[in-house]
Amino acid sequence: MHNNGGVLQETVDEIAARLGASATLEDRSFQLLAYAAQSGNIDRVRQESILRRRATEKVRRYFEEYGIAVARGPVRIPADADLGVLARVCVPLRHHDVTYGYLWLLDDGTLDDEALASVANLVARAAAVLAQEARRRQDLGRNLRELFSTDAEERSWALGRLDLRGPVAAIAVRGSPDRVAALWTLPRGVLADPAFDAGDEPVVALLAPAGQAGELARRIQAMYATVAGVGDPRADPAQAWRSWREAVRALRVAGRVPALAPVAVWSGLGVYRTLARMSPAELREVAGEAGALAGDPELARTVEGYLDRAGHVQGTAAALGVHRQTLYYRLAKAERLTGRDLADGEDRLLLHLGLKAARLL
Repeated sequence: MHNNGGVLQETVDEIAARLGASATLEDRSFQLLAYAAQSGNIDRVRQESILRRRATEKVRRYFEEYGIAVARGPVRIPADADLGVLARVCVPLRHHDVTYGYLWLLDDGTLDDEALASVANLVARAAAVLAQEARRRQDLGRNLRELFSTDAEERSWALGRLDLRGPVAAIAVRGSPDRVAALWTLPRGVLADPAFDAGDEPVVALLAPAGQAGELARRIQAMYATVAGVGDPRADPAQAWRSWREAVRALRVAGRVPALAPVAVWSGLGVYRTLARMSPAELREVAGEAGALAGDPELARTVEGYLDRAGHVQGTAAALGVHRQTLYYRLAKAERLTGRDLADGEDRLLLHLGLKAARLL
């Protein structure tokens, strides 16, 4: 957080000293920002937060159930022996009516309203620092448009403004800007542009450390019930634009192929990696090989399932829940309609690609 990290550390130290309580500061994603030297008891949640620099999802959900994200003042959270939680006070770090993080204080019974009011100015300072950091990250996120450009000069300009370390991976998320996690809820080291023009639709563009990309994409997808695509990692951030192109293509596949949704990772798309590179006109041409099956979804599903299983009759019949004779009947019908011989390798390949291409249309 640049020099803001020092300000937050000084602030949490002063709060702990005034209140005589163990104190930590976390951002909205429950990532640890600063903590004071521990005094008195310490629970398992506090230990793990300090050691891992981040709370677990289970702990995060537990605390959010107390409404801390929207609370306008301190929230008292009782002890929970099963979760390993001591009683504590959560003070939301709000600036201009927006929650940017949390101050956590272990409560030994001395943290009354008067004591908490005595550190209100320090809480306001920490909130202002986090708001400033959120604005800085928003400004940096706008550089993704140049970083992901196919123009080498634009990419060079963006790299000069960003302090990036590889490996990194790009993420494309479908959804309007107001439905995607606010920038300050994302882990540090993640750049985001909530209104990126990807050609046919606006998407949310993100660039994350490669090790966080998959988890981050799944988290956003689960929170907002949308779909996401993840590009392959690039050791050199100058090649992040290639990961972005893969992420956009993977997003397109995730939106059209339920089996690969809700988060499609480019390296795991199989034949769709080839099809996703095609233009709509080229896809229509390939899909035309299976066009005769378009009017009979059940028949198309039967043939695709059969070809997915490399022509294994028993496995296909079991997967479809039909008798083998029914499967044979459907396959014979498909051969008549398409004029293709399912015993011929090239005919099978054309039909298989045609059915896959049709999904992307």
